[in-house]
Order: sequence, then structure tokens, then C-alpha cells
Amino acid sequence: MDAATIAGLLADPARLKVVAALALGATTIEEAAEASGLPLKDVALAARRLARAGLVARDGHGLALHTERFGAAARAAAESAPPPEPLSADPAEDAVLSAFVRGGRLVSIPAQHSKRRVVLDHLVRVFEPGVRYPEREVNALLGVWHPDVAALRRYLVDEGLLTREAGVYWRSGGWVDV
Repeated sequence: MDAATIAGLLADPARLKVVAALALGATTIEEAAEASGLPLKDVALAARRLARAGLVARDGHGLALHTERFGAAARAAAESAPPPEPLSADPAEDAVLSAFVRGGRLVSIPAQHSKRRVVLDHLVRVFEPGVRYPEREVNALLGVWHPDVAALRRYLVDEGLLTREAGVYWRSGGWVDV
């Protein structure tokens, strides 16, 4: 069973509630109905559909969720997923960025200066050269990356990537794509 099939099965609210009830320990149609708050008829219909798909084992009124199928589907989906796009053309920089940037967010600020510099060089690209940004806008742009915007602002200024004067920031360093 693949992840898309499981997602499709769980897209129906009644089936989702039945799966949740089974995951929480219900072992019969009656127990699943009580735990889910659904009428017995709706639970029976959902259980029949889940059993036909192979996600639930039915034995009379007894039900058992095939929990191992969730993990197998997740592993198969991960194996078939395309590799992530590199964050940098330089393999060394990409290795650092891959360790600290996930899903477009900075998971942590590197403590080691050389790694932090790689991350900051990547991060400063959200600021357009020649544009002046009020502190509120800088915070908004950095907040998309990481909640500690004050630390990121300070590091960017300390590294000479941003310059600050009277509460206004502008990009003053880093590589510029042309």
C-alpha cells in the first residue's frame, strides 16, 4: 500500500476517526463507534472500506489496524522522492547548508564561525542590494528563517553583510547573483 492510497483513505472524516479509534486501542466496531462518536453504521461502512484497502483486518466485529503499513508506506515514499535540490553549487557549502536549513527554515544558528558565515552568506540573499529596510521589515524577512531575529540581525551586521544606521538596514556584503 502506498502513501497516496493511505492519504486518500484518511481524507474521509469517518474513516479517519475509525483509524484514530483503532490506533488508540479500540478492537471492535462497537468500541470504535464509542471512541469516535460515530454511529455504528458509519463505523461499519468505514471499517469495510479500510479492510478492502488492506489497512484494517476484520474478524466479525473485531478490528485490528495494520499499523506497520503506515511505516512501510512512509519509507517507500521517502525512497522514491527525488533528492533535494542543492542549496549551493559548492559541495562544501551545500553540506553546511543542508545541515542547518530544512524546508526553507534555519533549524539552528551554527556556533562555529565558519559554518555560521556560510549560513549568513546564504541568508543575506533575501535582501536586495541598494534597498533600505526599516528594522521591522528586516525582522519580518529574518523571522521567516528563524525565530531569533535579533541574533541573526546582529550576526549579519557583525559580519559586514548588513549595515545599520538610525534603525535602517541595507545590504553591504556577500555574493550578488547577476
